Amino acid sequence: MSEKFQAVVIGGGPGGYVCAIRLAQLGLKTACIESRGSLGGTCLNVGCIPSKSLLNLSEEFHKVKNLSNKGIEVGEVKLNLNKMMKSKDKAVTVLTKGVEFLLKKNKVTYFKGHGSFKSKNEINIKDADNKETVIGADNIIIATGSVPVSLPGIDFDEKTILSSTGALKIEQVPKKMVVVGGGYIGLEMGSVWSRLGAEVHVVEFLEHITPGMDREISQEFMKILKKQGIKFHMQHKVEEIKKDSEGAIVSTSDKDGNKKDFDCDVVLISVGRKPNTEGLNIEAAGVELDEKHRVKTDKNFKTNQNNIYAIGDVITGPMLAHKAEDEGIAVAENIAGQSGHVNYDTIPGVVYTTPEVASIGKTEEQLKEKNVDYKIGKFSFMANSRAKAIDDAEGFVKILADAKTDKVLGAHLIGPHAGELIAEIGVAMEFGASSEDIARTCHAHPTFSEAVKEAALSVDKRAIHS
Repeated sequence: MSEKFQAVVIGGGPGGYVCAIRLAQLGLKTACIESRGSLGGTCLNVGCIPSKSLLNLSEEFHKVKNLSNKGIEVGEVKLNLNKMMKSKDKAVTVLTKGVEFLLKKNKVTYFKGHGSFKSKNEINIKDADNKETVIGADNIIIATGSVPVSLPGIDFDEKTILSSTGALKIEQVPKKMVVVGGGYIGLEMGSVWSRLGAEVHVVEFLEHITPGMDREISQEFMKILKKQGIKFHMQHKVEEIKKDSEGAIVSTSDKDGNKKDFDCDVVLISVGRKPNTEGLNIEAAGVELDEKHRVKTDKNFKTNQNNIYAIGDVITGPMLAHKAEDEGIAVAENIAGQSGHVNYDTIPGVVYTTPEVASIGKTEEQLKEKNVDYKIGKFSFMANSRAKAIDDAEGFVKILADAKTDKVLGAHLIGPHAGELIAEIGVAMEFGASSEDIARTCHAHPTFSEAVKEAALSVDKRAIHS
C-alpha cells in the first residue's frame, strides 16, 4: 500500500470533486480518483456543459437567421459546425482544468485512473498504462455517476445509433434525426439539431413528454416544441432499429398495434441512465446494491459498511448534478462529525430548451394523489413587460400553495430564464415561505421575475396585470 488517506472519493464528477474539496476544507487528508482523464464527470465532459454550450450556440444561430423580422438586416448566415464544436470543446476544457486547479488549491490528491475496491479499506487504482497503485482509506465515498441506457438488443455505435455522448459530436447536421424518448436529454439535443437544420422526430412510449413533470407544463411544452418544428409520435413503442447504408430504420408500433417505420440519418436513444457500479469490484468491500444496481444507503449516505458511503447517480433519487453536489457536501460534513443534510423537496429540475422549463417541489398530480388541498396561482409571460418588450413571451409561471397555510408546495415554470427564476422559489421553500411572502416582496421593473410575483399574487386571486 503506497499511501493512506482519511477519505478517498471514487469519481471526480460534480458530486465527487465537490465532496473531496469539502472534506479537505474540513481538515481530512483526502484523495479523489477519476478514470476519465479529466475531472468533472459526465456533467462537464459529455453532459450538462457541452449540451448547454450547443443549446446556446444553436439558439444564437437561430436568432441571427431571424433578425430581419425585428428590423435588423444581416447578410447570408452560414453554419460552421466544426467551429461551433470547437467552441463547445473549449468551454469543456476550461472548466475541467478549473476543477483540477480547485483540487490542487484545496490540497486534494488527484489520481488519474480506474479505482476499484480491494477491500473495505483499500482501493486499487489502474492508470492508462495499466500500472497499479493501492491506497488505503479510513472512509470511502462512491461517486461514480451513471451511464446511458440503450434499448434491449441495441448497442450504441455513436455514429448512427447515438447516446447523449454521441449526440454532442455529430460531424454534420443530419437531414433527419429520430429521438427515442421524450425526456429532458432527448428534447434538449433534439432542439439543438432541429435549430441547426435537422428534421427531428420524437418517438415516445407514453402519452406525454417529460415524465414526472407537472402535466399542464408538459402539455404546453410539447405545444411550443411542435410550433418550432419538432414532430412527436406519442404512445409508439420501438420494436427494432436497423442500420443501413443511408443511416437507420426505426420500426415502431402504436398503442393499437399499427406499424410505422422511420428512415433517418441518426437515432438518438434517450430512454434514461443507469448507475455506474460495474467495474468497482464492489463485492470485495461487501457493499450491498438494490435491484436496480444502485448502492443502498441510509439517510446519512452510509452503506451497510460503516466506513463506505455513496452519493449522486449511484444512489436513489433524481440523477442531477446539483443533487450530487449537495449530497457530496452533506456526506463530507457527516464524516467530519457535523450534521450535513439534503432537502429533497427543494431540488429544482431544469430543461434548457427555448423556452426553458423549470420545476421544484410537488406537481399538481402528486398533490392530488396525496389528497392535499391546494391553491394555484398562474401568470403568463404574455402579460410581463420585459418579456413582451424583447418578444420572448411564451409560457407561464405556476405556483402551488397549501390551501390552509399558504405555504408554497411547488412551482413550475415554462418561459424565458425559467432556470434562473426557479431559484427564488427554492429559497422561499427552503425557509417555509408562503405565496404571500413572495407576493409582498418588491421585484424590480421591468424584469422576468415580476411574473413570479404576479403568480404568487394570483394564488390569492389578486394578480394586478392579468
